[in-house]
Amino acid sequence: MGHREDLMEGAKRCLLDKGFARTTARDIVKESGANLASIGYHYGSKDALLAQAYVSLVEGMSDAFDGDEVTGVTAEPGSLERFREVWSNIIGTMSGPGSLWRLSMEIVVMGDQLPEVRDHLAVAQREACRGLIPLLMGGREEDVPEGTVDTLGRFYVTLMTGLIAQWMFDPKTAPGADQLTEGLRQVLEAATPK
Repeated sequence: MGHREDLMEGAKRCLLDKGFARTTARDIVKESGANLASIGYHYGSKDALLAQAYVSLVEGMSDAFDGDEVTGVTAEPGSLERFREVWSNIIGTMSGPGSLWRLSMEIVVMGDQLPEVRDHLAVAQREACRGLIPLLMGGREEDVPEGTVDTLGRFYVTLMTGLIAQWMFDPKTAPGADQLTEGLRQVLEAATPK
C-alpha cells in the first residue's frame, strides 16, 4: 500500500477507537506509519480524510444490510417481510460491540464544530438515501429517480437516524425489526380507506 491507502486505513482505525473529535492528525500518522505532510498532500486536511474514512466504513456495512446465507434478504421487494428482514440486519450492525454508528451520532451532535466533516458527509447522506431504496424496494441504485431519493430515500434515512440514536442511547429499550414492522403495518392500515 502507498501513503494514501495507509492513511485511509489508519484513519478508519482511529475513528473506531477514538471517534472524530478526539482523533488528531498525529494519531492518524502514528496508526498509519505515514508522515504528517502526507495528510494534506493526499486528502487536503485531517477532517477531509476522516470524512472519507467514515464514508468508506459505512459503505463496508452494505453487505451486512443484505445479510448472509442465514439472515439474507429473501422476501418480496416492497413487502412488510422485506422491511422486517432489512431492518433486522441493519439493527444487527447497531447492536454489536464497537458499532461505528456512534460516529454518526457524534457528527449530529458536534456537526457545527466539525464543518468540513459535516459538509462532506452531507453529500454522502444523499447517496445513503439512494442506496436504501433498492435494498428495501428492489431494483438498482442507478435507476432510482431523484424525486424518489428526495422522498422515500429521505424517509428511510430519517428512520435510520432515529433508530441509531435510540440504539446508542439505550439499546435495552430500542425497537427491534418486529416492532418497526408492526408500527409500519399499523400506519398502512390506518391510511387505507375502509
